[in-house]
Amino acid sequence: MTASEVTLEVALEHGLTEEEYQTVLRRLNRAPNLTELGIISVMWSEHCSYKSSRKWLKTLPTEAPHVIQGPGENAGVINIGDGKAAIFKMESHNHPSFIEPYQGAATGVGGIMRDVFTMGARPVANMNALRFGDPDHAKTRHLVSGVVEGIGGYGNCMGVPTVGGEVNFHAGYNGNILVNAMTVGVADKDKIFYSAASGVGNPVVYVGSKTGRDGIHGATMASAEFDDQTEEKRPTVQVGDPFTEKLLLEACLELMSGDAIIAIQDMGAAGLTSSSVEMASKGEVGIEIDLDQVPARETHMTAYELMLSESQERMLMVLRPGREQEGAAIFEKWGLDYAIIGRTTDTGHLVLMQHGEMQADLPIPILADEAPIYDRPWTDPSTGRSAEPNVTLTPENVENVILKVLGSPDIASRRWIWEQYDHTVMADTIDGPGSDAAVVRVHGSNRGLAITTDVTPRYCKANPLEGGKQAVAEAWRNLSATGALPLAITDCLNFGNPERPEIMGQFVKCLEGMAAACAELNFPVISGNVSLYNETNGEAIPPTPAVGGVGLLEDLTQRGTIGLPAAGLILIEIGVNHGHLGQSIYLREIEQQECGDAPNVDLMQEKANGDFIRSQIAYGRILACHDVSDGGLATTVAEMVLAGDFGAELDADRSISGLANTLFGEDQSRYVVAVRAQEVDLLTKDAEAKGISCQIIGKSGGQSLKIGDFANISIEDLRSAHETWLPTYMSA
Repeated sequence: MTASEVTLEVALEHGLTEEEYQTVLRRLNRAPNLTELGIISVMWSEHCSYKSSRKWLKTLPTEAPHVIQGPGENAGVINIGDGKAAIFKMESHNHPSFIEPYQGAATGVGGIMRDVFTMGARPVANMNALRFGDPDHAKTRHLVSGVVEGIGGYGNCMGVPTVGGEVNFHAGYNGNILVNAMTVGVADKDKIFYSAASGVGNPVVYVGSKTGRDGIHGATMASAEFDDQTEEKRPTVQVGDPFTEKLLLEACLELMSGDAIIAIQDMGAAGLTSSSVEMASKGEVGIEIDLDQVPARETHMTAYELMLSESQERMLMVLRPGREQEGAAIFEKWGLDYAIIGRTTDTGHLVLMQHGEMQADLPIPILADEAPIYDRPWTDPSTGRSAEPNVTLTPENVENVILKVLGSPDIASRRWIWEQYDHTVMADTIDGPGSDAAVVRVHGSNRGLAITTDVTPRYCKANPLEGGKQAVAEAWRNLSATGALPLAITDCLNFGNPERPEIMGQFVKCLEGMAAACAELNFPVISGNVSLYNETNGEAIPPTPAVGGVGLLEDLTQRGTIGLPAAGLILIEIGVNHGHLGQSIYLREIEQQECGDAPNVDLMQEKANGDFIRSQIAYGRILACHDVSDGGLATTVAEMVLAGDFGAELDADRSISGLANTLFGEDQSRYVVAVRAQEVDLLTKDAEAKGISCQIIGKSGGQSLKIGDFANISIEDLRSAHETWLPTYMSA
């Protein structure tokens, strides 16, 4: 299709608005041809341009002395000492996973691993954050099965452990599930690779798999709402091959051991288009590509198809002149395609040639920094600020309620899921799934990285400001509970249609809360992803700003674990229990209510309590530690009992008022710790000196969870309730 045949209607079909197309005409001073239109449309999509979110992303704290590279690269980088750096990022693959759950989830895992090893890191751990619809919805079981199989299939074949994550169920995700994947890698601090091309006349090299017609317009599809024709978008879902990616990983790391690479970029969303444009833009150079040299697995592929394909397991590099044969020898050894497809130029343009004819000539700035930026109107959407519910729980019902909460979809054991993941491969996993945060050894040392993913969407919907704070604070808390110093976060910001003011308001207020928490906790954002238009037929998902946190343990022998290790330990609650039941699991699962405000997050107290917990773990006083979150105090202690296989007895008066609030309230900044009797005075005196609230709530021992004289549940019954729901559901 020539420029004269590209019309407004064709541009609208590519996802551009009428105003955006008029902007294209003005900036080019001509009409684009079809290939140029396709390139512009994907680079101006929400997925690639962040046009609705860029303004607000700039408000997030991104700097700290330990941050080497913040947002803007393939992944973020932090200094972890001893000459090492941790490199990590989280990304979404929501739309593809709903359409084709196995391949959508698998290629999501493959894509995020490429983002990390393109920076020079060997991936050491994968995490995920998954949201599915109501368990009773017709598609939920199928989607859970396919997504879990896809995550396990790709990660296991790559030989990278999947060490944890989170899974929630809610009707708000019936038409649009969320699959967020996170990878953490480790590299030498002085061997980090970046994506900015430089120089003129340097070879541009394509490596990895051949290009096919799969995934064309995947970035555009990821930037649009779903409707009743969603299933017809199946051809836009990429197809992954983890065995090829394993070869690509090893070949890239081998070439990275020298100095042949000037710049390197993963071919992710928008494939060859985004990789070439981003490299040229960051390096302020031009790139000319001969598409006849691009390895293709299908015949007669057009320039449009070659540039927009999202075939997996591909990289684009700029090499130093004269080093081409060195690269060719390495990739030939690993059985991968290697082709010199172009060169860097001083024109500042992306120029595409095919069959001796020019197929596209576009100024790089139009595709990158000059893409549209919108300041969309927004309204504060908080809907849950109603009075706290009036709930009465009688002592006689406590046992049944605890068992029901433990067996509810959001609390029940995820063993059925993580047993499908290899979480011990590489032999450096110290604490895997089921912990507050996974802990992975920095290979060859006694130091470790703690890793977690967190967000509570029901809080974010009721009160986006507090929900945004809580997502960051819970990540901080989970890392602190292991004894690790929280260093930085990545995020995956999943929201509905930003053109609706109430949805844009959710985004704005969640980011305001996240920014406040990151600043107070010295917990900067170093990478991330925005996924908008997560809705079907006008029904948006709950706002879900998932947070992936990473912390550092200097000594793996001084870390906190959640399991009670012995009888006779004193259980102490750190933090204040106000009995907040709004938006709680108890309220939803027992009272069938979703109302009330989200709990308030006192960031100064959060920091003080976390710092205190880490200091007490370092002193060796805390023998078990678990943060209090979903399900409140009773659920926290029950999980400690199950993890350690020792019972516990909690002090409680049968006549206590607000029993539900005490046992199931979800106030923030809290932990339950187990301490030797002789260490209690030392811990409480330290707490008093620092203004930390702590109270003795019971002791460990026996083979049951006892609460006062009115509840006595055997470990066997607790385990049955906790372990049964998910495998039973999936086998139905």
